[in-house]
Amino acid sequence: MEENLSKFFNYVNDNSQYLVSQLREAVAIPSVSADITKRPEVFRMAEWIKSRLTKLGADAKLVDPGTQELQGQTVQLPPIVLSRYGNDPQKKNVLVYCHYDVQPAVKSDGWETDPFDLVEKEDGRLVGRGASDDKGHLIGWLLTLEAFCKLGIELPINLLFCFEGMEESGSVGLGKVVADEANKWLKGVDYTIISDSSWNTKSKPTIGYGLRGNNYFSIDVSGPVADLHSGVFGGVVQEPMVVLSKLLASLVGVDGKINIPGIYDQVMELTEEEEKTYHKTSLTREDLENSLGGDYLMQKDVVQSLMHRGRYPSLTIHGVEGAFYDSGSKTVIPASVKGKFSIRSVPYMDPATIKKITVEYIEKEFRKLNSKCKLEVVTMRQGMWWYSSPNLRINVAVTKSMKRVYGTEPEYVRGGGSVPITMIFEEQLKSDVLLLPMGTYADGAHSTNEKLDKYNFIEGIKHFSALIHELSVL
Repeated sequence: MEENLSKFFNYVNDNSQYLVSQLREAVAIPSVSADITKRPEVFRMAEWIKSRLTKLGADAKLVDPGTQELQGQTVQLPPIVLSRYGNDPQKKNVLVYCHYDVQPAVKSDGWETDPFDLVEKEDGRLVGRGASDDKGHLIGWLLTLEAFCKLGIELPINLLFCFEGMEESGSVGLGKVVADEANKWLKGVDYTIISDSSWNTKSKPTIGYGLRGNNYFSIDVSGPVADLHSGVFGGVVQEPMVVLSKLLASLVGVDGKINIPGIYDQVMELTEEEEKTYHKTSLTREDLENSLGGDYLMQKDVVQSLMHRGRYPSLTIHGVEGAFYDSGSKTVIPASVKGKFSIRSVPYMDPATIKKITVEYIEKEFRKLNSKCKLEVVTMRQGMWWYSSPNLRINVAVTKSMKRVYGTEPEYVRGGGSVPITMIFEEQLKSDVLLLPMGTYADGAHSTNEKLDKYNFIEGIKHFSALIHELSVL
């Protein structure tokens, strides 16, 4: 093991620019799953991945997950890429999940450079859409397998991949594919690795043992049959935008407290043992403030901030569809508007209960307004939270591999984000799940100027190989 890891690490060090160039090639494909005009690019990304795997000698196939309704059209869902390298019955079967779709991005949003042209900055930042979320992880795994092949080192496990192209849009269709393949292509999986998360700090690796669920809603308010001139109809008609603004403002306070009655009733009780874990973090309040560009935190200290990021629910208002948002001063009264918000859920909140009390609350607040507008509350997505134990055997293995590569053991935290498929993998494959990050919380995933530090990319590839060896001897 030591000799093979030494060869692998030396290869990575000697070929760092080549490795970055491969990430650049992947970032250049604008695989935005939420944009119907970019759907062909998502398919192109899937074909690119399959071609890479096939050239390495892996078995690979594209699985059709069906169709979806998107922007008023029925469109084909991007394929699930399933791959296997090795069929030795004496070796562990390890499944790695990543996603190849990305969030929308245009330079005018505030990007320093073209978001789909990966740029290596002087400070080591690799800037580009998907660099951290999640193409850095995915390409890192492909390059790990490629390095084993180039060096002639026998892979000590059977390595399986499951790559999807709809994670940023709710993982539509993936659950059915995993269920269908659980006793076929994915049969006998011993461990599942989900590489779609981030370190809790900039300097110390992190392993997540919990994720929040994502329950996404829209409040649709409609009025007149068409947009109106505010000079003619302002003060004459009831305006949907006014109604929507009041409804959105009623959901959550400036202090972050959710106003929906009963929303906190099912939250898992904080134990003394769990509370102690938050005090072990190396993350500082200054770290958080620096990532925000100022002190915009609602909690008094970093411990409370971590609790509210991982173990308590939150409600975020995301935007309004149908309202005027371009530059200039268009004096329009929108005929209909949609306000979008999400509730991040935690153990042991039930999605059905969240939906029920949320819809009831909004309808009650609407009745208080005595508005002649029409209201519809739409549940756009409901994703389940996930919670595990830091003491799983796979977590023991990753603690060893991280200490080998990074010189320190990881921190174990409950993450604030959502990976909807986590529970499905755990239940369908009956295997323990590891949340394995490469980048850091400061990478700006989903934001402008998303980046992955070159250090994290290069050392992350080394770590993937070290973890493979640790898993092989479990």
